[in-house]
Amino acid sequence: IEFTTGRLQSSCRNISRMINGNRMHLSSISKVGIVESISLKNFMCHSLLGPFAFGSNVNFVVGNNGSGKSAVLTALMVGLGGKATTTNRGSSLKGFVKEGESSADVSITLRNKGRDAYKPEVFGQAIIVDLKITREGMRTYKLKSKAGHLVSAKKDELLAILDHFNIQVDNPVSMLTQEMSKHFLHSKGEGDKYRFFMKATQLEQMKEDYTYIITTKNVTLDTVEKHEECLEGLKRKYLEKEDRVKSLASLDDMHSKLEELKNQMAWALVRGSSIPSKYESKSVFILFVYLSGVMHNRYIQLEAITVRVQQLEPQSAELKNEAQSRSKAFNTAQVREQSMEAIRRKLQTMEGSRSDRLRRFGEKMPALLAAIEDADRKGQFRKKPVGPLGYCIRLKDHEQALAVEKCLGSLMVAFTCDNHEDEKLLQGLMRGYYQGGRRPQIITCQFFNRVHDTSRAVNHPDYPSVLQSLEIEDPVVANCLIDQRGIETILIIKSPAEARRVMQGRQPPRNCYQAFTKEGDQCYNNRYYSNDQRRCDYLSRDVEEEISEEARRKMAQLKASWEEVEQRYRQHKDSISTVAEEAEPIKSDQDVEKSKHHKKHYEDKRKVHINTIQALKASLDLKEQELTASVVKATEICPERSEVRRTARSLDSEISRLKLKISTQQDQQGDREEVIRQYQEALVNYSNINQQVKCLKRFIQVLCKIMDDRHRVYTELRRFLSVRCKMYFDSMLSQRGYIGKMMFEHKNETLSISVQPGVGDKAALSDMRSLSGGERSFSTVCFVLSLWAIAEAPFRALDEFDVYMDMVNRRISMDMMLKIASSQRYRQFIFLTPQSMSSLPVNNLIRILRLKDPDRGQTALPFGQRNEEEEEEE
Repeated sequence: IEFTTGRLQSSCRNISRMINGNRMHLSSISKVGIVESISLKNFMCHSLLGPFAFGSNVNFVVGNNGSGKSAVLTALMVGLGGKATTTNRGSSLKGFVKEGESSADVSITLRNKGRDAYKPEVFGQAIIVDLKITREGMRTYKLKSKAGHLVSAKKDELLAILDHFNIQVDNPVSMLTQEMSKHFLHSKGEGDKYRFFMKATQLEQMKEDYTYIITTKNVTLDTVEKHEECLEGLKRKYLEKEDRVKSLASLDDMHSKLEELKNQMAWALVRGSSIPSKYESKSVFILFVYLSGVMHNRYIQLEAITVRVQQLEPQSAELKNEAQSRSKAFNTAQVREQSMEAIRRKLQTMEGSRSDRLRRFGEKMPALLAAIEDADRKGQFRKKPVGPLGYCIRLKDHEQALAVEKCLGSLMVAFTCDNHEDEKLLQGLMRGYYQGGRRPQIITCQFFNRVHDTSRAVNHPDYPSVLQSLEIEDPVVANCLIDQRGIETILIIKSPAEARRVMQGRQPPRNCYQAFTKEGDQCYNNRYYSNDQRRCDYLSRDVEEEISEEARRKMAQLKASWEEVEQRYRQHKDSISTVAEEAEPIKSDQDVEKSKHHKKHYEDKRKVHINTIQALKASLDLKEQELTASVVKATEICPERSEVRRTARSLDSEISRLKLKISTQQDQQGDREEVIRQYQEALVNYSNINQQVKCLKRFIQVLCKIMDDRHRVYTELRRFLSVRCKMYFDSMLSQRGYIGKMMFEHKNETLSISVQPGVGDKAALSDMRSLSGGERSFSTVCFVLSLWAIAEAPFRALDEFDVYMDMVNRRISMDMMLKIASSQRYRQFIFLTPQSMSSLPVNNLIRILRLKDPDRGQTALPFGQRNEEEEEEE
């Protein structure tokens, strides 16, 4: 695409030059691109030629054969990057090295003045091009400033200079060699003349560029079609990997269930290690010892009482039982007062989440997000991670909160990263906040600024998908939940019965593989899982409302319980007072001997009771130690204590079955990380190729439109140049009294030229092949001059233009060329001829460089000018 675009831009520049014609301002006449001087060393058969100083307008290089005229033109073409074959003087560069020498050197100085100068701040007012050709045919360039400082040694720099000055070394009109001139004079084919016209006007190069671009476009179209076929395969592969990733969702559910069972197992073991219910608190034993002491004091007080005790013994036992029951009630009141403390702590936690919604996702979540923000400000992340995902979503219907939370599971507190480097950095940050505990999950997937294509999503008229139930501003969050959980394929059906009817009927919804009820139950087409969780952890509608509602309910219960305890406590105190009052008469009426008997009996029972209490206390201490150890272990597994109703044996059995099921499914699906990696790789490959194909199609469309527009311009330009060439050709022929006709057949690519020498001749127009040598040379000069008038270049070089001309035609041709040169002083003309130029007019626009015949053995070929006065004037 880049190469094709370059060819197109080059053709556009050529068209612009042709359309604009001569755009040089008068202030930049003869200031850029013309040849100021040239010198040769060991070039062709000459040891040293030059340096030749050229004038800014007309230059004649005069000399006999062998004097070096053609060597000057050949060196100018080769020195400015032309191919050896273009010069018609050799097939390879090494042929230009003088026999017996190791290398040849050519130095050309180009003028670089005015506003159109090329990098004047670097090269100054002239650019020196030094060429060295080795005997092996190697060509090296050195581009120097006017001061002689080396600027560059790259061929690309030279091409840029030639393009800037519009120097066309391979254009036969800019540099017409002797061989090319002879070939054109003797050419018999109309196709050769047409190709000469096309090459001279650079239309041929434009045509070749267009042909190449069209061919490249067609090849690109074929390539795009093949890539589209390949794209279908990539899409199928991507969708297959996507299905495998979606199937991992059920595996995630099983892992979550396994973690939940493990947590329940931990606290079930604690429950199995608990003390029997009748010894659940030390306060029972302490109260018992206290009451025993009270009874002992009573017996001491009753030592002198005998008869009255026997009468009132049944009543005393009844009062004793009443006291014990009141003591138990008091103990129950104390236990309820531990419950009140737990409720206060829970309320404090919820009060904390009132001001910071992030605390619902964990106490350390606000600090973690602050660390992520700080790292992103420091530029440590390529793209800032997003999370927790549950914090980035909003519910449209709060009755669906439990369903959504149960569907997303552990993804509620998960983060997503764009690349593995960001993932490693985030892992390091998490380690600082989650030491020894479970860290939030990190999902690595390339971030896109648009939501995935969900055309394959479930679309039910009555029930929304999880994706439709959420407001998600960040497409990264939506894409992650689509990739990891397939939320576009999961329905929310509030009623359990309706969920079973829809999902397990004859025709379940298309593109849907499961649904959730508002209670969080999970319904598949062939199974149904009930949810034990009854409240939301993350997506509660209103923290303030929840705190208030819970506080009101608990405080009402607490107040009622406390009032009951206080009432029973007052009753207990009244009962104790009543027992004491009723015992007072007993003290004075008891027989002393009976008191002694009761005292001994009491002492015996007290000793037995104390021994029993000590044994029970030791057993209680052991149980408490075992319980503390079990609680520590359970807390390490699951920090938050849960009430477990199932036995450890039942949980262990279900854990074993679930592990076996997970293992079987993992064997079928393969490694989870590998499945996700393959899916991400397939997705990236498909997305990249799809984007490239789309770009290629858009480029081809734009290219076709540009090509159509440019081709219309090219056709108009060709017609315009053809008309101008005819007009100038007729004008040139009329200088000699000739009449002629040009016929362009662009469709057949032919050019026929007919000339009638002499107005008085009544013979019909004849083809140039029927003309005499002089007439044909004159006609050729007219044709070349007409091409000069329509082609752009800073200088023109013409070798032996007057070959086969007689004196009359030479004189007329010379006058025409000088007339054109005089009207185009912004261009430089270099004419090479063996003829004497003594008849030329004397003026400061013409410079004659006369080469002398070399002597045998002479190493330098001097040149002379016509006279010193002309040199001074020039």
